[in-house]
Amino acid sequence: MKNKKDFDVIIIGGSYAGLSAGMALGRSLRNTLIIDSGKPCNRFTPHSHNFITHDGEKPAVIAEKARAQVLNYPTVQWQEGLAVSGKAVESGFMITTETREEFGAKKLIFATGIKDILPDIKGFAECWGISVIHCPYCHGYEVKNVRTGILANGDFAVHYAQLVRNLTPDLAIFTNGQAAFSDEQAAKLSRHGIPVIEKEIAYFDQENGRIRQVVFSDNSVFPLEAVYARPAFEQHCRIPDMLGCELTEQGLLKTDMFQKTNVTGVFACGDSASPMRSVAQAVATGNITGAMVNSLLAGEEFQ
Repeated sequence: MKNKKDFDVIIIGGSYAGLSAGMALGRSLRNTLIIDSGKPCNRFTPHSHNFITHDGEKPAVIAEKARAQVLNYPTVQWQEGLAVSGKAVESGFMITTETREEFGAKKLIFATGIKDILPDIKGFAECWGISVIHCPYCHGYEVKNVRTGILANGDFAVHYAQLVRNLTPDLAIFTNGQAAFSDEQAAKLSRHGIPVIEKEIAYFDQENGRIRQVVFSDNSVFPLEAVYARPAFEQHCRIPDMLGCELTEQGLLKTDMFQKTNVTGVFACGDSASPMRSVAQAVATGNITGAMVNSLLAGEEFQ
């Protein structure tokens, strides 16, 4: 191993949630290490929205400014790299990076985000975060009143439909195979004039990430300018599993209202622990996490 250093807190993930937690800890004079591999979940998105004071800003610009502010606090350090393993030790926890560096801490915060598993549809990946979007609150206003599709089935499709129909009257659902709606759901979609297309999708015809039309396996097409989708995902980091952290049914890190996991001394915030994927949510949960970890440390020290 190259070296070993001990901190009050290690934060794995240095995007919005991790930086927000780091600021709270830095302001409490906690010796904190942020380990980040430089691959935020929203790196494919050109602009961030629905976050006051930064509406329309580039995500990387927000993160760069946040990082500079957090690292102004002298007790916060930054380590570029990928954390690959972790274990509980007598003093707390030990984290090892892919370059075999070891860092110890009394407490851990996972702000590691999730990894989207994109469907095997040609053109989808190129459009992801640009014209194929996941959130009407983050991106819906920018594609209001255009021909819009929802790539989903069952409950997800209905949930998206009831949100998105307020943003555009030109809406269709693409199930990419047999529809799976209850009679009640099908009747509701029909009542609101939302067609359901069950044809198998061959590819997305796009240019520079801007979708132009959906092309089906029978070579028919459906012109579109925006698509909502909710791909499957997995945890970006395997270390919580190594430590025994529980997941929710959705596959998110399970936390209480104070962002605590089931493992004592381990907290989680941001996209890895919340279905509300947004910069504002990540910052909010990170702030709570930093405060709760400091409170826990303070209580242990004040004996």
